[in-house]
Amino acid sequence: MSHDPIDGAAPAASPAASRRQFLKASALAGGGLLLGLYLPASARAAGDAPTPDNPLAEPGAFTPNAFIRVTPDDQVTLVVDKSEMGQGVMTSLPMLLADEMDADWPKVRLEQAGAHAAYKNPLIGMQATGGSTSVRSSWLPLRQAGATARALLVQAAAQRWQVVASDCRTESGVVHGPAGQRASYGELADAAARLPLPAHVALKRPQDLRLIGRPLARVDIPEKTTGQAVFGLDVRVPGMLVACVAQPPAFGASVRAVHDQAARAVPGVHSVQRISGGVAVLAQDFWTARKGRDALRIDWDMGPNAALDDAAIDRMFRQAAEHPGASAWKVGDGDAALQSAAQRGAKVLQASYSVPFLAHATMEPMNCTAHVQRERVDIWGPTQAQGLNQMVASRITGLPEHAVHVHTTLLGGGFGRRFEQDFVAQAVELSKAVSRPVKVVWTRDDDTRHDFYRPANLHLLRAALGDDGQVQAWSHKIVGPSIFSRVFPQYVKGGIDDTSVQGAVKLPYALPNAQTRYVMCNTPVPVGFWRSVGHSITAFTVESFIDELAHAAGADPYQFRRRLLQHGDARALRVLDAAARAAGWGKPLEAGHHHGIAVHHSFGSYVSEVAEVSVAANGELRVHRVTCAVDCGQVVNPDTVKAQLQSAVIYGLTAALLDRISLRDGGVVEGNFDTYRMLRMDAAPPIDVHIVDSDHPPGGMGEPGTPPIAPALANAVFAATGKRVRTLPIRAQDLVSS
Repeated sequence: MSHDPIDGAAPAASPAASRRQFLKASALAGGGLLLGLYLPASARAAGDAPTPDNPLAEPGAFTPNAFIRVTPDDQVTLVVDKSEMGQGVMTSLPMLLADEMDADWPKVRLEQAGAHAAYKNPLIGMQATGGSTSVRSSWLPLRQAGATARALLVQAAAQRWQVVASDCRTESGVVHGPAGQRASYGELADAAARLPLPAHVALKRPQDLRLIGRPLARVDIPEKTTGQAVFGLDVRVPGMLVACVAQPPAFGASVRAVHDQAARAVPGVHSVQRISGGVAVLAQDFWTARKGRDALRIDWDMGPNAALDDAAIDRMFRQAAEHPGASAWKVGDGDAALQSAAQRGAKVLQASYSVPFLAHATMEPMNCTAHVQRERVDIWGPTQAQGLNQMVASRITGLPEHAVHVHTTLLGGGFGRRFEQDFVAQAVELSKAVSRPVKVVWTRDDDTRHDFYRPANLHLLRAALGDDGQVQAWSHKIVGPSIFSRVFPQYVKGGIDDTSVQGAVKLPYALPNAQTRYVMCNTPVPVGFWRSVGHSITAFTVESFIDELAHAAGADPYQFRRRLLQHGDARALRVLDAAARAAGWGKPLEAGHHHGIAVHHSFGSYVSEVAEVSVAANGELRVHRVTCAVDCGQVVNPDTVKAQLQSAVIYGLTAALLDRISLRDGGVVEGNFDTYRMLRMDAAPPIDVHIVDSDHPPGGMGEPGTPPIAPALANAVFAATGKRVRTLPIRAQDLVSS
């Protein structure tokens, strides 16, 4: 198994042929078997004619998403259109292909796809990696492609041996005939390429799968371990300059004047350039560029937000909360039921929850390398959105999108941040200005202070309990900024941004009367997609308030949820039971240790988590263990599922325990990891993962583990201290025993 690294000097060409022409061309070239993989286009009806940006379309055909190549040396190559940012797609996607092909796993090679409309993610609508869609979007198409390749290779062997194809079998890259004949896939590749595509292929039965469902080692780990892996920061292009950009200190600030004499005097500085995102210093290396940037003196026009701070954001939310908001979800009549319950003297609870802005804090800061030439643009970098890269570069240079070639490196973390285009635009602008390749490199402080943050939110909840302890009414109002209104405004309908209410609508619990409303309150702080997006906020508020209701009803939090789920979502109930059982819920714990539980559904997967914590008299909180149960549908690689859940829990714990983005004088206070902290190894708990068997289609796995951890943690804190956590991050002073 190998992974072809990014080659900065050898841009890959985009394919440009119809299905039939493409297969013929591969055979005539003598290069073996090359298959197009076809997916239903998410935003295009069948029957499209070829266009300049999608030459692979044809009337009545599917749109190619990736390609399979079998060469005479018996190697199977998969061109992967998803970005590898630690989630394991460079392993799981080839597993789908190789299993259905019966390919020899050690000989499977991987190539990273370039940018092309043909590689559109059907669940996103563009070429992009996010939303935990990689396996979900590829589960059937890749398996069908593998089965198609296997069928063609078997047919080629059957014709060679003059036998019936159904009498042949395949194993580890070899076709075996009924009389002991054998031929490797490489030997059959050219003949298979000349055959017509079968009208239908059968996928393997579950019991016949060799790779899918097995814990296979990640193929990207060896190169990452030895330092051979190519991340964005590793890219080297001949003639390249490195740029460090001075960016505005406040949201909405702009450059009034630049005094750059001292910067230009720094030995090794090439030039100082003003761009739309600030002022850049270019040099032969990063440290010289950084030294030059530090020598700049810039007069900033601080703009209209110079006085923005945390208190101003809070006032905005509190004032917006006075509005009724737009209805995002309704079952029965939550408002009328609440009013009726209050009049009857039933138990009515209400609570206010809030969460802060959060940065992404990827391990690898933002960076991008671009080379703008007369007729083409090359972009090398860690990106989650190749399609948007093309759009941005086209806008800046005036060249058509198909002239923009994106070479995707490995990503040192994504979490949604590398869906954005600010760092890409800077590299393209600068390369255009100096007519040379330019690598833009951000510092950690740049990364923290110029992010697209997880939205801060205010949540107002009310609920009524009957005499039997059952929930009679539920009301939830969400106040906060909209991501879609900035990124995809066309998807904001009736005042509702789905990313703001996801996880607070269509709850898994059986509620007779429920209402969720959304009040859009945009602020000067730019917001963007953050790992699990709105779910990371709504799970905290919903599952914490459910816990409040359980306590008010005098019920065990786990059993209270069970009753609500018995007539609700059966998959949620299964993972809830599995997590409670694995954690030993209800059994005696070590003295001073307490449990909290939460369950949440997101991105097609169900996760329940139990946090075991202790709280010292001085408020010091310690997380001793986290137990996770997941139903993510059919599993490709169990090791990847476990790693993703462990990663998601650590990410969520960091946010719940340590982090907030604070505002002062119009900008962000926090900069490096001394003020925007990460969970350290000595504070990270053991994380037990239990996968619930499921025959459902695969769900996402990169994000669903993050939402339940904050409420599980907060609920455990209540069990330990009797104090409710309604604001994050959790502060020790709020937990001190009174």
